[in-house]
Amino acid sequence: MSAPDLVIFDCDGVLVDSEIIAARVEARLLTQAGFEITPEEIASRYAGLTFKDIMLAIEKEADMPFQASLIDLAETEVDKRLRNEVRAIDGARDAAAGVEGKKCICSNSTRERIEAMLKRNAMLPLFQGHIYSSLETPTKQPKPAPDVFLYAAEIMQAEPERTFVIEDSVHGIAGAKAAGMRVIGFAGASHIQPGHAELLMDAGAETVINRFQDLAGIMAALSEWGGDI
Repeated sequence: MSAPDLVIFDCDGVLVDSEIIAARVEARLLTQAGFEITPEEIASRYAGLTFKDIMLAIEKEADMPFQASLIDLAETEVDKRLRNEVRAIDGARDAAAGVEGKKCICSNSTRERIEAMLKRNAMLPLFQGHIYSSLETPTKQPKPAPDVFLYAAEIMQAEPERTFVIEDSVHGIAGAKAAGMRVIGFAGASHIQPGHAELLMDAGAETVINRFQDLAGIMAALSEWGGDI
């Protein structure tokens, strides 16, 4: 079996169960601003997007403006709650530690937020020096743009077609597929709604797992079958 050049983990909703925490804060602020929405709706419709892009999407859909100050307010409150509340996804640390080759994180979150969440859950040493935020790429384009994935592959000297990505969102999968990478969907976080696995498959995931205990076997099987890995 030929091992992949690189394994890329998304952070929010893959390594840490942060999406539902952020969705609760964002739903409350958007509702207070005049657009009634539930955390579950945010999680199912906008998972993987920055809050700025969520606001822009809603402004376009609902034809209503939001105050730009809402972005900073949301980021500050989400950061505070994540530092105090976020927990690792069950099995995530062992799965990441079990990757024998090169691995990294590609996320739309800030580096500071990622490092704080990983540190809280004893995972920071596994990825130290290999954390890539879309905000720090040359283009600063967030997922679903492929930029952060391609940037990480270039830095880590990996061929995109020989790279696996583990993603929980349609937008993340779209970005990874646009980068020419192979994607495994993850549907084991608490924000996941019924039917989400099908959405991930429709977006281009080769398969979807609900628990990290299956990751090593799935990557081994996919490495034997299909693609260039």
